[in-house]
Amino acid sequence: MNPLVVDQMTVAYDRQLVLEDVSFSVPEGKLVGIIGPNGAGKSTLMKAMLNFIPRMHGNVFVYGQPYEKQRHLVGYVPQRNSVDWDFPTNALDVVLMGRYGHIGLWKRPRKEDVEIAMQCLDKVGMLSYAKRQISQLSGGQQQRVFLARALAQDASIYLMDEPFVGVDAATEKAIIQLLNELKTRGKTVLVVHHDLQTVRDYFDYVLLLNKCVIAFGETERTFTYDHIQNTYGGKVTFLSTTHIVG
Repeated sequence: MNPLVVDQMTVAYDRQLVLEDVSFSVPEGKLVGIIGPNGAGKSTLMKAMLNFIPRMHGNVFVYGQPYEKQRHLVGYVPQRNSVDWDFPTNALDVVLMGRYGHIGLWKRPRKEDVEIAMQCLDKVGMLSYAKRQISQLSGGQQQRVFLARALAQDASIYLMDEPFVGVDAATEKAIIQLLNELKTRGKTVLVVHHDLQTVRDYFDYVLLLNKCVIAFGETERTFTYDHIQNTYGGKVTFLSTTHIVG
């Protein structure tokens, strides 16, 4: 049973279709890149999967059950620009939010939860910043904290919306190392990604999206010149042949 199935999802804003009849099924333990031009519906896809925005129709299944029954198995890392970084909280408190599904929303974190949160901060190189206000962190550090929050949730599926945007090279390297570690633990990770040059290096599977699914499958056979051109409307001319096939 595949961990994540999206079936005929359609989403519209003000009667304007943003996603149309999107369907795909992700095998377990894979890193999946979601690729497409601006306005293709990549972030909308994630938000609709998580019920943050309504779907006109379509379903999301997590291990064969509707997402609504399995939401605790899904972790989410939002775009940095969608977060209120001036909210008065520190890095440790942000990561502890990932434990709410285990302890209950209105209950105090247990010693065990604090230890897990600290371990997750350590994994992303942010342990020494545990008491630092998030507004005082750099963009890369903020992104690492949100990755730690997702780790603390101990989900089976992770949805990450452009985690590499606005981070330095060291943070990008740390993120991809973390994603590969999640994969070795059998986790399934979907990442909205914009850098076509790194797609083949980073992802096992690729979803090429432009309001509808242009192509989906193993990166080696799916990330082709023709599929890329179809996704971007024939406007991609800068890719080296070492980064695509076909």
